[in-house]
Amino acid sequence: MICTSIAEPCLEKCLEALKGLDTAEIRMDLMSIEAKDVERIFSLPKKLVATCRPDAKTDSERKSLLMAAIEAGASFVDIELDAHEQYRDEIAKKARASGCQVIISYHNYEKTPDRAELERLVKSCFDSGADMAKIACRVHSQRDNSRLIGLLEYGKPLIITGMGNKGKICRVIAPLLGSPWTYACLEAGKETAPGQIDTRTLKDLLQRIKNV
Repeated sequence: MICTSIAEPCLEKCLEALKGLDTAEIRMDLMSIEAKDVERIFSLPKKLVATCRPDAKTDSERKSLLMAAIEAGASFVDIELDAHEQYRDEIAKKARASGCQVIISYHNYEKTPDRAELERLVKSCFDSGADMAKIACRVHSQRDNSRLIGLLEYGKPLIITGMGNKGKICRVIAPLLGSPWTYACLEAGKETAPGQIDTRTLKDLLQRIKNV
């Protein structure tokens, strides 16, 4: 499955981008968006991931947007592993009461940790209440890709993402080996993370591999 990461600047462009997509991540931290806009987006009959990364907005603003997305019908909510425990637990509680699955995510924009650390991080995600875990790391070598792919043996729903140019192979292979989905951008130039492949190209690559 491909999950297209959407970061259009406003409601109208976001709704336009969602046409024809079944599954998408809504990067609310990269949008100029209000609660009423959130309701319009997440009430659509699609599998949508509510995401609001730190830095661009305060924790209070982020929590408000995520809560609104859950209330509107988000299928998944993404919460960072290193988020404050109270912040994380309040959102997770709201999600479970609404039938929204919780993704606890870890991002490392510098490197891919060693296998023992990666396994510890996966365990921490599930110990923190994840229905699904997400591990996204900068890839510098094929050994990094191998370590990330190897995590799919964990036995629980685990999204694996390789960031950077050398992590593209991980983005292509992971959903074929058990990752619930792989992230793609809407089109070239609209990447929300290093190394994202556009949805059309990624769909074509996956189909070619399946037909081999």
